[in-house]
Amino acid sequence: MNVTRPLPKYLVQRYHGWKATVYSENKAWYRRLAEDGQRPRAMVISCCDSRVHVTSIFGADSGEFFIHRNIANLVPAYAPDGEPHGTSAAVEFAVTSLRVAHLIVMGHTQCGGVAGCHAMCSGHAPELEDKSSFVGRWMDILRPGYDRIKDLPDDQQVSALEREAVMVSIDNLMTFPFVKEAVEKGELTLHAMVHNIADGTLVQAEGPRGNFVEV
Repeated sequence: MNVTRPLPKYLVQRYHGWKATVYSENKAWYRRLAEDGQRPRAMVISCCDSRVHVTSIFGADSGEFFIHRNIANLVPAYAPDGEPHGTSAAVEFAVTSLRVAHLIVMGHTQCGGVAGCHAMCSGHAPELEDKSSFVGRWMDILRPGYDRIKDLPDDQQVSALEREAVMVSIDNLMTFPFVKEAVEKGELTLHAMVHNIADGTLVQAEGPRGNFVEV
């Protein structure tokens, strides 16, 4: 059964607009990217949330960032078990093949995945506990973060868990032998930050765990 359909007209129109302007004005650059391959200096792991637009935030052009997006910008711990691991594969390629100098984990406010994790771990989303829930099993990665914030006042927990999401990912990145080696050799720097969708601010982790300062 053929389930694919043509793109909606508004996307086709936007594509033609991009081809006639951005691409047309930068043909040489795009051809160079095609011929020489990509050489990004940084990898960014961000959320799938449509409101998070990493390239716009940093004013990046094509070829600058190697970007991987998933629910709640999480990185699982190193698990060479022979099973498919999309995020781990992206990290491996970025660090061992592209040899990026920076790896940025960017979280954001009002994250639906983090809110779901909080609801699940606090007993308010039993549907996510079901083994058939892909979202629930993915958000299990963040359970250690929930354990660290569960005793905070209720109105502070979700916000704190959004920051824990990037810190748990940093912790898990360091379980990858090739990441740990690159960091220890000074060839790779890890960065943890959270973007506030409402006011546009960006905070980054500095010093002790949980100490975030505005960029």
